[in-house]
Amino acid sequence: MLDTATVDPGASGVIAGFDHACLSHDDHIVFPELTLRIQQGDRIALLGRSGVGKSTLLEALRLRLDDQSAWCPQANALVPTLSAYHNIYMGRLAHFSRWQNLINLLRPDPTCWQEISELADTLGLDGLLRRQVDQLSGGQQQRVAIARALYQKRPVFIGDEPVASVDPRQGVRLLDLINARHQTCVVALHQRELALAHFDRIIGLDDGRIIIDAPANELSASDLDVLYVTD
Repeated sequence: MLDTATVDPGASGVIAGFDHACLSHDDHIVFPELTLRIQQGDRIALLGRSGVGKSTLLEALRLRLDDQSAWCPQANALVPTLSAYHNIYMGRLAHFSRWQNLINLLRPDPTCWQEISELADTLGLDGLLRRQVDQLSGGQQQRVAIARALYQKRPVFIGDEPVASVDPRQGVRLLDLINARHQTCVVALHQRELALAHFDRIIGLDDGRIIIDAPANELSASDLDVLYVTD
């Protein structure tokens, strides 16, 4: 991934940005000349067909923001043989010593267990913390991944299709929770209605370019059709 320029995170409320940047994935150039700024307080829905570069852009933002961002990847990246509790706890591994992490693997720390239990309850995971994640449904696993990101307690949430495996009603609730717990959010979605209802800025990608960057309240679902036209 090649990034040709940066933006000062403290300049005019900008927390991350790219000026004429070249972003690539697996030696394939995805964005030959990307210019984008993310402002503190932005709630951004990233839209576009599969393969247009949403994941590449999110990964670049995650690397740029480093420990300021909570990351919820598309593939969940859970450890299947560990419990839901331990997968959520992994969101804050860096906050504890290796010795504390080892002890917690064998015997959960009471304070961490309490914090994670309360978080799990808000996500509808109550009663499932001791269960291995490979015994959970796809929607439950996605909520564990969201809980792990929320447990990081960072100001920026970056999510790659974080509600793709849950029903629309749960998706609304989860997005509300994500927005409520983070100052800034950048989330890739396929559901246009969720994007318009729960985010204040829409960025649409196609063919290595940003073709839409506008306030959500100035757009309709039909305005977004251009993002999904295929040849």
